[in-house]
Amino acid sequence: MIQIFKNLAVHWKMVILIFALLIIQAYCDLSLPQYTSDIIDVGIQNGGVEHILPEAIRAEEYESAILFMKETERETFEECYEKDDDIYRRTVDEEERLEQLDSDLIMAILIDYQMEAVEVEQFKKSLWENDRMQQMLAQSGMDEASFMALSAEEIGQMIHIDIKTFEKEKEDEDGNKKKETCVDMRVIFKTMSEEGMMDDDSLDAARENFQKMSDSIGESTLQSMGVAWAAEREAEAGIDMDAKQSSYLWSEGLKMILLALLMGVVSVLVCLLASLVGAKIGRDLRNSVFQNVVGFSNAEMDRFSTASLITRSTNDVQQIQMVSIMLLRMVLYAPILGIGGIVKVLETGAGMGWIIVLAVLVIVGMVMFLMAVAMPKFKMMQKLVDAVNLVSREILTGLNVIRAFGREKQEEERFDEANRNLTKTQLFTNRVMTFMMPGMMTIMYGIDILIVWVAAHKIDDGILQVGTMTAFITYAMQIVMSFLMLTMMSVMLPRAGVAAERIQEVIHTEPSIRNCEHPKQLSEHKGVLEFEHVDFRYPNAEENVLSDISFKAEPGKTTAIIGSTGCGKSTLVNLIPRLYDVTGGSIRLDGQDIREITMEELRGELGFVPQKAVLFSGTIATNLRFGNATASDAQIKEAAEIAQATEFIDSKKDGYDSLISQGGSNVSGGQKQRLSIARAIAKNPKVFVFDDSFSALDMKTDAILRKALEEKVTDSTVIIVAQRISTILHADQILVLDEGRIVGKGTHEELLRNCEVYEQIARSQLSDRELGLSKEVSSNE
Repeated sequence: MIQIFKNLAVHWKMVILIFALLIIQAYCDLSLPQYTSDIIDVGIQNGGVEHILPEAIRAEEYESAILFMKETERETFEECYEKDDDIYRRTVDEEERLEQLDSDLIMAILIDYQMEAVEVEQFKKSLWENDRMQQMLAQSGMDEASFMALSAEEIGQMIHIDIKTFEKEKEDEDGNKKKETCVDMRVIFKTMSEEGMMDDDSLDAARENFQKMSDSIGESTLQSMGVAWAAEREAEAGIDMDAKQSSYLWSEGLKMILLALLMGVVSVLVCLLASLVGAKIGRDLRNSVFQNVVGFSNAEMDRFSTASLITRSTNDVQQIQMVSIMLLRMVLYAPILGIGGIVKVLETGAGMGWIIVLAVLVIVGMVMFLMAVAMPKFKMMQKLVDAVNLVSREILTGLNVIRAFGREKQEEERFDEANRNLTKTQLFTNRVMTFMMPGMMTIMYGIDILIVWVAAHKIDDGILQVGTMTAFITYAMQIVMSFLMLTMMSVMLPRAGVAAERIQEVIHTEPSIRNCEHPKQLSEHKGVLEFEHVDFRYPNAEENVLSDISFKAEPGKTTAIIGSTGCGKSTLVNLIPRLYDVTGGSIRLDGQDIREITMEELRGELGFVPQKAVLFSGTIATNLRFGNATASDAQIKEAAEIAQATEFIDSKKDGYDSLISQGGSNVSGGQKQRLSIARAIAKNPKVFVFDDSFSALDMKTDAILRKALEEKVTDSTVIIVAQRISTILHADQILVLDEGRIVGKGTHEELLRNCEVYEQIARSQLSDRELGLSKEVSSNE
């Protein structure tokens, strides 16, 4: 799993850019709920008025407002306004300053707002509690009951103040609206203050009483009352409140649209960059796997099956690529969104953070449970994919053999078993994971209901506003979604971790055959090949396949190798290009141990034709130039003539430009072998190695090809592995292998006389007359 992050670290510049874009996206994402809240609370409920200080206020209302302010509050309030005829206009527009003034002046503003319309009974009670008023009433001999029975106008006549009553619509405790008879007490307080009937102590007492009353009212309600006072003052000052509300709503709406557009653009850029990084990681991993696999010897190829290497290079890389993209798009974004959401939740002051904590704990617990159930199956899945690929490849490559032996049904059953095992595992994991999304949605809807239920009580208590509740729900969902993204990725990461381990296993596998630290160069290029007491055994094998092999192959001469099936002929020639390394003795090329020169230089000296002819998709010309890209048309035509391939090449419509299908499936076995031989000849190497490369040729073509090869290739060393005696009759040196040892060495005639194994092979294939033994037998008689 660590390797996945190491892959991302290579592209750190792109990751930093993506991180910066995600911060912008999160900022937009987290800003939208606040705008929604403002539209509800300010735009709809408060008519577009944001603060308790009105933009404009009539002089009469201005004087009434400062009546209930302390000295410092009055000075602060006066600093915020300039007089314009009969209107005072606000000069402060800074948002932070206005928010601070909301907090500092709220109490005085609310007293003015409450005193503007006081119910008559409350008005009487307030006057009775005034010390000066009680003294005046005591002199007149009036008790409380008599005073409370007077009308507001009669009380005004007593204190020489013109008191007028008016009706105002108010809500009762049940939310029902009704009209109440009210008095504007600001006029009374002002007159009494001017006449000395009310001093600062009385005002302070009034503030204290109101403070006690406001403590039982939520802060949100107090702010709404202050904004309502500001809205009334602005309307009285001639401001078009409908236009102001529309302007605010349009302004906030346009900001939301711009933020949404910006978020959309940034999101697209993040997806694009994340996909680019993922594609580059996939490309680099495939390159690393391929480059390492190309350097594998047969020992490493035996350790990793071809099907497994294909799965690791495709499916496993795709897993890592997909997870890398998800890491950049989701895992990197989740903590940014989650932390930002937590900060925003704290700023709302809703006091419902415990709901989010509860939701996160439930989600994490649920995901951990599902992971514990499904994770072992996820780890098993990649091996089962390997098994399906292995069976599929075997069946498809051996389809003709399967049909010839009538084993279609058995092979179908074998594939069905591998496919069924994979399907069962996938179904199990999918069924387990199907519980995740419904469970998550249930939890999220449960959170919504719980938030609304708790917030409703807070709204009823005046502690919370409706818009704030809406914003809190959105922030809660964002926080929960961020944790959900992290937990979802925790399900995908282990499977990708398994894929990463499988890929790293290939990348970190050191080829057993590689260049030495200080390679030497060939001082001459003659093609003299010499085996000196060579031993070889396969990895983890107990016995040698080849033992004490010694011979010398020289330029201009043909060395043939023959023996029974499984005696080690192909293994011996596979040691020459270092497909395997000797385990004892040495092989020398022009006097230099082949392990001391680079494999590029060694293989550049060889023209190797494998036992199984292999062609590549392309044209005949590209296949013939496979070992010599600079070969001219004349050179490849000459190579084709020597290999006896011109006849079928010329018969094709496009000649040397004729297409060759993958693996040479559109040519016959003999044509494939002749093209493979021509490919080696076109390379013009110093050493030719033919590993039973004439087996698919008829006897006539075989003889003509060998004759042409002998005539044209006179300065190269030729090594031929053959099963047919006729192929090697005229070889300069024949090696007879039996159970991994050389049991005979010499020419055809010499071996017939002194090598029993060779004689048995020869007599099994040719008659005495063909072997030239009939005359010898007659003379002996």
